[in-house]
Amino acid sequence: MEPDKQIEILFRSYSAILEQEVAEAIWADVVDADLGYYKLYSIPLYTSFIATDDIVHAEWDDDEVMFTYRETIEPSGNSTIWVVVTDDDTDIEEIRKSFFEMDCLSEALSNRYFAMEVKATTYYLHIKNKLMTLKAQKLIDYAEACLSAKHQY
Repeated sequence: MEPDKQIEILFRSYSAILEQEVAEAIWADVVDADLGYYKLYSIPLYTSFIATDDIVHAEWDDDEVMFTYRETIEPSGNSTIWVVVTDDDTDIEEIRKSFFEMDCLSEALSNRYFAMEVKATTYYLHIKNKLMTLKAQKLIDYAEACLSAKHQY
C-alpha cells in the first residue's frame, strides 16, 4: 500500500479500566477518501469498541490537527483482547508466541501488557479456553476489549 493511502486516526474514549479519558492514534488504510472511510490495521491498545479491519468514518479535525474517529461503518468481525502478565516469572514473549501459534497477532506495549487480534474466522472458544487456563494459573489477566458477535458463544 502506498504511504499516502495510510493515515492515523485519533480515537478518544473513556477507559473504565484506567478510569480516565484516553486518546489513541490508530493506523488505517484509505477505503474511500471522499466518504472518509478507512480500514483499521493497527491493533487497538486502549480503545475498547473497535478492532482491526473495522471500517470507520473519520474526518479532519482542525483542533486535533489530525483525522478523528466519528463512527464505525462496518465491523470486521475481529475481536480485540487485552492481556496483562501478572506473574513476575512469566515471559510475555512466550505467552504471545502461544497465541500466535493459534493465529492471533499481538502488539506488546511493555513487558507486562499486550493487545491481541482475534480474526473473525478464528474459533474463539480455543482462545478463550487458553486465556481462562492462564488466568486460573495466575499467570495473566485479560479483558475482552472488543468482542465481536462472531465470538460470542
